[in-house]
Amino acid sequence: MARTKYIFVTGGVLSSVGKGITTASIGLLMKARGYTVTAIKIDPYINVDAGTMNPYMHGEVFVTEDGGETDLDLGHYERFLNVNLSKKNNITTGQVYLAVIERERRGDYLGQTVQVIPHVTNEIKRRIREVAEETGADIVLVEVGGTVGDIEGLPFLEAIRQMRIEEGFENTLFVHVALVPVLSTTGEQKTKPVQHSVQELRRIGIQPDVIIARSVRPLEEEARSKIALYANLPPEAVFSNPDVEVIYEVPLVLEEQGLGAYIERRLGLEPRKPDLDAWRDFVRRVKEASKPVRIAMVGKYTKLKDSYLSIIEAIRHAAAELGVKPILNWYEATDIERGRLDPSRVVEENDAVIVLPGFGARGAEGKIAAIRAAREANKPFLGICFGMQLAVVEFARNVVGLEDANSTEIDPHTPHPVVDLLESQRGIKYLGGTMRLGAYPIKLVRGTLVHRLYGSDVVAERHRHRYEVNPRYLDKLESAGLRVSGVSFDGRVEFIELPDHRFFVGSQPHPEFKSRPMNPSPPFRGLLEAALAAGGS
Repeated sequence: MARTKYIFVTGGVLSSVGKGITTASIGLLMKARGYTVTAIKIDPYINVDAGTMNPYMHGEVFVTEDGGETDLDLGHYERFLNVNLSKKNNITTGQVYLAVIERERRGDYLGQTVQVIPHVTNEIKRRIREVAEETGADIVLVEVGGTVGDIEGLPFLEAIRQMRIEEGFENTLFVHVALVPVLSTTGEQKTKPVQHSVQELRRIGIQPDVIIARSVRPLEEEARSKIALYANLPPEAVFSNPDVEVIYEVPLVLEEQGLGAYIERRLGLEPRKPDLDAWRDFVRRVKEASKPVRIAMVGKYTKLKDSYLSIIEAIRHAAAELGVKPILNWYEATDIERGRLDPSRVVEENDAVIVLPGFGARGAEGKIAAIRAAREANKPFLGICFGMQLAVVEFARNVVGLEDANSTEIDPHTPHPVVDLLESQRGIKYLGGTMRLGAYPIKLVRGTLVHRLYGSDVVAERHRHRYEVNPRYLDKLESAGLRVSGVSFDGRVEFIELPDHRFFVGSQPHPEFKSRPMNPSPPFRGLLEAALAAGGS
């Protein structure tokens, strides 16, 4: 292919309509045809990245290999495309304006009046093309976050409108994803919202090439014809994306309707038969799994499950490989902390326990109580990041006997700071992008459970933390039975385990970020194996 092809994905009617899954699915269909594909998520918020946002506001913060704190849609892209993306694959308004203002302060614009057009739009286009050039991808997918009509998204829509002119009609494709609601009173699919969002796109100067209609059920022919007529498109350019049991079905649903072949024709690509056999097999295993395994999910953001999206998907990947059906039971750590929920009940009701990430004092004592209950009941346990740190606190208090042991994040005056601030974090002025972020190599200790799970002496997992296990307490912890099973090359504790326990693993990194549908994360697979071995449900 001589020239990069760009596929721009916009959304209409309302947010969270499924643009991220749709974008990832299109990427999978083109990759299955042998093309190299990358994907970019544009977020119109003024935050420089997602790192300083509350998960209730934005969902999970996904961490890239190179330490980017990004939108959770990058997780979908990585899982569907089986690639590692860069922090450059997430473009925000904050990044764009920061770069433009810094250039203006340096005098780079040579006395010009700096404006949205052309300076801001040029910076947006530069960043999109930079990803295309650095990856060498045949096809670059660009998802524009938010909804058409949002004031903050206008510069991005203007930038992609300009790219249609600059790159050429044959090298650009506009895909519009919009909701087709169904009236509960009549059961009728209403197309007027899609018509209005297409009108708004046209007003901005963009004529969509493909419409993907999101609805609770498949699009009826009458609705398809109406959308095509008002969107100035042939009916074969309107595709249905109904609700499905498993998100990994979406690319198969779209391929069955001919979306991949339509994109090939529209972009002047040679027709190729996609290889989706392994993907179909994975979806089949997910849907056919029947042996239930109940997993307690103990966290502080449980009211918004998207706060733990990659962990949910990592469990699904491991469950598909083992042929089990995961049943996730959610428990708010604050309820345990305040006595509204008995931690013993949490453990008894489930076959395994995961104590989830989540910084700060709120819910910490509840998590510690759940960890103690899991440890004493010999229940398979996995603690991730803060969950691992609190497992060390619990062990220090209740096994080693260090009364009031704690993390200095929760109690700066604890007499036993078994978890303390990283030395590199002391004196940090800015919060954004300053944690220990991204992938670091980890040396695994031979003979440990974690080494057996990974089957390797060295692994690289992604991090996002400011605190760590205090090395000054390792002798006391290890002499009482805790085992350090993985360390960084500069000596930081990365994995811990309890050798006499059925399965008790703490992971400072976030292994969920590198889990893939056909290559599940070893700690999650190990947890489910232990739950099965213990009898399952």
